[in-house]
Amino acid sequence: MVQMQTRNALAPLSAVEISEAAGILRMDVRMPARRRFVQITLREPNKADVLAGRDDIEREALVALMDLDARLTIEAVVSLTSGVVTAWDVISDGQPPITYDEMLGVHQACLESEEYVAAIRKRGDFDLDLLMIDPWSAGSYGEPDHRRLARCLTWVRTSEDDNGYARPVENVIALVDLHEMKVVDVEDHGLAPVPTMAGNYAPKYIGPLLDDLKPLEIQQPDGASFTVDGHEIAWQKWRLRVGFTPREGLVLHTVGWEEDGRVRPVLYRGSCAEMVVPYGDPAPTHMRKNAFDVGEYNIGLLANSLELGCDCLGLIHYFDAVFADGAGNPYTIPNAICLHEEDYGTLWRHFDFRTGSSEVRRARRLVVSFFSTVGNYDYGFFWYLYQDGSIELECKLTGIVSTGALEPGTTSKYGELLNDDGLYAPIHQHFFSFRLDMDVDGPDNAIYEVHAEAEPAGVGNALGNAFFSKATHLTTEAEAQQQIDPLRGRVWKIVNPAVRNAVGNPVGYRLVPHANVAAFAAPEASVSQRAGFIHKHLWVTPHEPGEMYAAGDYPNQHPGGAGLPAWTAGNRDISHGDLVLWYTLGSHHVVRPEDWPVMPVTRAGFTLQPIGFFDRNPALDVAKPQHVHGNGAHCGGG
Repeated sequence: MVQMQTRNALAPLSAVEISEAAGILRMDVRMPARRRFVQITLREPNKADVLAGRDDIEREALVALMDLDARLTIEAVVSLTSGVVTAWDVISDGQPPITYDEMLGVHQACLESEEYVAAIRKRGDFDLDLLMIDPWSAGSYGEPDHRRLARCLTWVRTSEDDNGYARPVENVIALVDLHEMKVVDVEDHGLAPVPTMAGNYAPKYIGPLLDDLKPLEIQQPDGASFTVDGHEIAWQKWRLRVGFTPREGLVLHTVGWEEDGRVRPVLYRGSCAEMVVPYGDPAPTHMRKNAFDVGEYNIGLLANSLELGCDCLGLIHYFDAVFADGAGNPYTIPNAICLHEEDYGTLWRHFDFRTGSSEVRRARRLVVSFFSTVGNYDYGFFWYLYQDGSIELECKLTGIVSTGALEPGTTSKYGELLNDDGLYAPIHQHFFSFRLDMDVDGPDNAIYEVHAEAEPAGVGNALGNAFFSKATHLTTEAEAQQQIDPLRGRVWKIVNPAVRNAVGNPVGYRLVPHANVAAFAAPEASVSQRAGFIHKHLWVTPHEPGEMYAAGDYPNQHPGGAGLPAWTAGNRDISHGDLVLWYTLGSHHVVRPEDWPVMPVTRAGFTLQPIGFFDRNPALDVAKPQHVHGNGAHCGGG
C-alpha cells in the first residue's frame, strides 16, 4: 500500500500511486479483458476536510477506462489508503476523451480502408505514409449511433518535417470506430484541388534570420525569491499549491495572502474547466468542427515539456506531470509547469513637484504556466500573481490555424484566404470556461453585479456630470447568468459579509473582464446544446463536489444539456455561502494572412482584483531595487 504521510492531500498522484491504482483495478473481477485506460488521476478530497487541516484524509484515485468488447465506459474509484475499489460505475451518456493512443491509431485505420485510400487517390498520387490524419470529435447530431467515433480529416505532407496544414484534402471525411479502430464510413463531397504551395516555418525554410538584436540577460545572482516545498509555493505574501490533472492541466489550489501571521484565503481552486472551439463555416468538411479541447481531448495530457530560454526566462522551477498510458502504466512529462518571476514595469510611483522628490517601485509578478498542443493549435495558460494582491489569468493562443481548400480564384464568405493557391481558414471562436471556487476570507461569500450609471440631470446634478457605481446582490442562479457590459464597466464583486475592512465594508475581490465576445452559434445548434455555457459570460453555483466541468463529465458525443445548464435549472439560492464562479472567456478569430503559416500569440484573459480586501495599498512595503543596473544607475527615491 502507498504510504500517505509523505504527500499532501491535494498533491497530484505520483508514478507509484498510479501503478498502485492500476494494479488494484487489474485484480478486480469486474475488470474487462480488453480495456484501455483513459486517465488515472487524484480524486480530490472533501473541501471541508482540507480546510480543517485533517491529517487522516483518504488518498483516492479516480479512474476512467473503456471496456473495448462491451463498448462501455467505466468510472472507478480506488482507495490507495485501503487498497480496494470503492466505486464502479458504468457511464451511459457520452464518451470519455479521445486518448493519445487513439490519435495515433487512426492513421493506420484509414490506410487499411480501401474506400478511404480510393478517395485520396482520386485527388493525387500522394505518399500515404506522409498523410496527416487528425481525429476530430464526432459530436452529436441526432444519429442513433452509440459507437465511439472520430471524424478524421486529412492533410498532405511532402516530407517528414513538412507542414501538412498547407495542403488540406477538402471534402474527404473518414468516420473511424475507435473501439475497433476501423473506418466505418467515408464521406466524399466532391473534388477540390489540393493546394501545392508550401507553408513551412522552420528556420531552414525561411532564409536569413534577423541578427540585429543584442543579448538581453535576466540574472538573479542571489537566487529566486520564491520557495517551493513539494507542490506548495511561497512568494512575497502569496501562498498557494499547484496541481495538474489530465483533463484541465494546471490547477491552482488554496491561494491566499499572508498577513499578520495568518493566511487569508482568496481562491480555493482555479482551473480551466472546459474549452470549445466552434467554427462558423457551413461547408461539409468544417460544419461539424467544434472541438472540446478539455472534455474531448484531455488538454492536460497533451502538455508540452517546456524549454529554458524558449518558453521561460530567468531562474526557473519546473514541475513534472505524471500520467497513465492506455495500459495503466505511469509516464512523465518533464517540465510540464514553469514557475518563475518577471519584472513587470512600474508598480506605483509619484513625483512631488513641490519638493522635487519621487518614489518609484518596480513591479514583479509570479508566473505559473503551461502549454498544451491540441492538433494544430497551441494554448498557453498563464496565472500571474501580483504584489498588489491581484491575480490574472492569460490565455496565449498560437500554433497553426485549421485550414481548408477552395478553387483557386474563389473566396468564402465564412473564411479568409491565406495564399493565392486556394488555401483558406474558416472563421471560428475559442471559448474557455474557468471554474473559480472563491473563498474570500473564508467560504461564506456573496456576489454582486456592479456597473456605472449616470445620474439624470436636475436637482442634485445641476451640471449633468454625476455618475455612480451601482451594486446589485445576485441571489439566485438565474440572476447570476450574465453577459459582460464594457460600456457600463460591469464587474462582479465577491464579498465576505462577515468580515469588514477599516471603513466598515465587506472585504472582497472583483472579477474584471478583459476583451471578450458573444457566441454566434444558434441556440438550437448542436454545439450550443452541448456547450450551453458559451452563451453566458458569468454563471454562479453553490459549491458541489460533483460539479466540476462546465459541459458535464463526458461531453464527447453527449447529446447536450449537461453541466451548467442542467445544474442551474433548479435556480438554487446563491445569496450567500460557499460559491463557485464560472467565467466564460471568448476569443474571436477572423484569420489574417499574418496568422500563416504559424500564428503570432493572441492573448485573452481576466483579472481577480482586491476591492476592500485590504485597508490600503498592499504594495506600500515593497522595497526599492537595491542593485546597480548595467549602466551604473540606481533606482531613486527617498
